[in-house]
Amino acid sequence: MKQVHLPYQYDRRRPPPLRWSTWYLFALKLATGLLLILLIALLWLLHRNEIDEQRSALIADVLWLEQTLRFHLEGNAEQFQQLALDLTRAQRPAELFDLRARHLLRNSPELRQVLWLDATAKVLHGMPTLTLPRVIDEAFGDNPVSRSLELARLGKPIYSDAFRTIEAAQFEVYVPIFADGAYRGALLAVYSLNGLLKHQIPWWFAERYQVRAVDGNGSLLASKSRIDASPTTLTHPISLDPPGYGVTLQVTAYRSPGNLAQTLIATLVIILAAAVFWSLWAVRGLVQRRVSAEQALRSEYAFRKAMEDSLMVGMRARDLEGRVTYANPSFLRMVGFSAEELIGRAPPMPYWAPEEMERTLQVHNHILQGNAPHEGFEIRLMRKDGSRFDALIYEAPLIDADGRQTGWMGSIIDVTARKQAEEVARQQQEKLQVTARLVTMGEMASTLAHELNQPLAAITSYNAGCLNKLDSGNFNPLQIREALGKLAVQAQRAGQIIRRVHDFVRKSEPKLTPCDLAEVIDDSVGFIEAAARNRGVRIVREIQGMRPELLADPVMLEQVLLNLMRNGIEAMAGLPAERRRLTVRLGQVDAQMEIRVIDRGPGIPPEALEKLFTPLFSTKADGMGMGLNICRSIIEFHHGRLWVEANPEGGSVFVITLPIHRQ
Repeated sequence: MKQVHLPYQYDRRRPPPLRWSTWYLFALKLATGLLLILLIALLWLLHRNEIDEQRSALIADVLWLEQTLRFHLEGNAEQFQQLALDLTRAQRPAELFDLRARHLLRNSPELRQVLWLDATAKVLHGMPTLTLPRVIDEAFGDNPVSRSLELARLGKPIYSDAFRTIEAAQFEVYVPIFADGAYRGALLAVYSLNGLLKHQIPWWFAERYQVRAVDGNGSLLASKSRIDASPTTLTHPISLDPPGYGVTLQVTAYRSPGNLAQTLIATLVIILAAAVFWSLWAVRGLVQRRVSAEQALRSEYAFRKAMEDSLMVGMRARDLEGRVTYANPSFLRMVGFSAEELIGRAPPMPYWAPEEMERTLQVHNHILQGNAPHEGFEIRLMRKDGSRFDALIYEAPLIDADGRQTGWMGSIIDVTARKQAEEVARQQQEKLQVTARLVTMGEMASTLAHELNQPLAAITSYNAGCLNKLDSGNFNPLQIREALGKLAVQAQRAGQIIRRVHDFVRKSEPKLTPCDLAEVIDDSVGFIEAAARNRGVRIVREIQGMRPELLADPVMLEQVLLNLMRNGIEAMAGLPAERRRLTVRLGQVDAQMEIRVIDRGPGIPPEALEKLFTPLFSTKADGMGMGLNICRSIIEFHHGRLWVEANPEGGSVFVITLPIHRQ
């Protein structure tokens, strides 16, 4: 009987020769020996790297600790300076001192004492006691308090050297008090070194390092450490300034428990031995697994082919010379060509639009040079029937099983419908913005009528005066000229008001022109200043001196500022007159211009912050919920940002940032 052999199968009764297995086992043993050598070298290098990394981490953490302590001490010194300034202005300085000193002692546990000294070093007030922190030995002429007070007269906080008391090591800071340019005394604050280390060093730092504060002679002043941990030889000292005077922080790293190297070696040896035995055992089933792999590969190919055929995204592969090597059904339906018409075709492709031929060929060459953009690119293509469509294309290298690039795989998405929807949405947004401007003008109609009434009344008055002079026959030509000049100024003023209103409400495309934000703010304030006066609100402009110009649409920015200022004015309606102040601040932050509209109203509830810029959401009973959403859209059109913050003095701060240079 004739034996039949099926493809991708072999005869189990006659196994193929395995002469190559001897070389395979020899190569495996050789690889195992080389691996062991490499592991030993790797362990040694890891040990060295671990020591270097610990030293680098120690230095970085010490610098962080020194900076944290310095920032904390400087922050407290600034609070004492503010207290010294407030004491000279307060009507009841004693009560103010007690209140602020109690607050400082409660929030800074390392502070032991706060004293108020007059110009003669006499204690006026103190918290918690009135006694000086250390005894002054006048018999030996040693008075560190007087020395520090003399230095404090220069106008800056002065730190004393560290000294020991019965309880712990301490140091002092002296903050001078000046009134009308004259020295009036000083504030004396006493710090505990132990308390400073205890409360300012976080737990994770103490878990890793021992921290000791020593003086210039190496004597221990204070420390924070784990008693049961043995330190290593990794130590890094750094000067503690302030207070200075030779005080040094010595930070020592603890020894990590266990021997990681030995554990790692044993684990690797076990894993390596298991891998060797598994590899030898796996040889006998190599052929069977190979047959199974081939069958799985055929199934996987059929599965992937079915998946690619069902995709709505077009897939197209090209070789390194740009010839089409593969196209899935989705791409063929997208362009209207058959696979026979495209496979093997070299550029120019039949689906390239003639009007985009030069740009398409340039992009094609750019991709073949290996410069395909990761974010993809848009281009216009042509179907077989001549109709055009917009496509978003992502290109990626096509890598074979050996890791070599054989071409490029492109994913093509038809974005024509999406772009049309975006254009419709943009047009609707522009119409909505024009509507919002008209609503704004409707609210300000009475105010603008009042603004126009003043120049028109002045024109009438000057005209009547000129006619009276002419009728009387007793006039001076210079007087008539002066009156006519003033009349012209008022007419120009009325014309500017009308032109500004016309520019604001007319429907037009956004026009990006070089503009000065200070002029935009002035025009916006000019629109709404009369309405603010009627409501008893004072508008304050804070504008920096040097201002770079940036590309923007002034009318659109005026719309945003008017909306934000009107909201701020309405928010302060129920406040006392002295608190009704709206601040518009302009400044430069890095490469951006920043506008802040600050009101002092009741603020925005936390539950409304997340939905504040959502369409159709409003915190006002008669609001439409579109103003802030339109404002954010306008600012994002200018590649900027709009958000809201809480005002520490009460109220809200709307922040606008606009880039100076477009990317």
